[in-house]
Amino acid sequence: KVAVVGEPIRRWLPEWDRIAAAAQLGQRNEQGPVYYEQILAEFQKLQARHPAFASITLCWMQGERDAKTGLAAAYERALTQLIANLRRDLRCPAMNVVIGRVSDHAPGEELQAGWDAVRAVQVNIARQDPHGAWVDTDDLNDKMQNGKPLDDLHYTKAGYALFGQRLARQGVRLIRGEPPDAAGREGPGGGGEEV
Repeated sequence: KVAVVGEPIRRWLPEWDRIAAAAQLGQRNEQGPVYYEQILAEFQKLQARHPAFASITLCWMQGERDAKTGLAAAYERALTQLIANLRRDLRCPAMNVVIGRVSDHAPGEELQAGWDAVRAVQVNIARQDPHGAWVDTDDLNDKMQNGKPLDDLHYTKAGYALFGQRLARQGVRLIRGEPPDAAGREGPGGGGEEV
């Protein structure tokens, strides 16, 4: 597990500067891919304890920062490259990928296009990848503020628990060779879910 709050995808990606230039974005990776090596180090620790693993599943939840800072134009190439890098460096070309789609939070009129673009990219990458699935989070951030419904950026306590269940369920489907739930919500067997 490598979890970092509010970071752009470039912090995981050695190729960011090339990808950003191709998308005509000025943002460069000044700090470098500081988190990518952490993923590899965590994997090495797991592999030392469990040398005969049968599969690898990456659960990816990230994208808000890119969507809100004008970097959505490079997100598809960046996420595709990150997945390819991990499959190469973990020596697992069939690595499963479960992507949490950023929620239906409305960041404001000037940021909405980037937000929507990142959401679409996440689902498209998951659907196009034979080892991919996505998880819907649109119902996990529903809160009330001043008596009115609010699609908050962050999930409710129950929403976080359900998000983890959805990631696991989609991952299990991929490991078993079953098609993932197309809506990114239901558990194995097509039934409903409980928190």
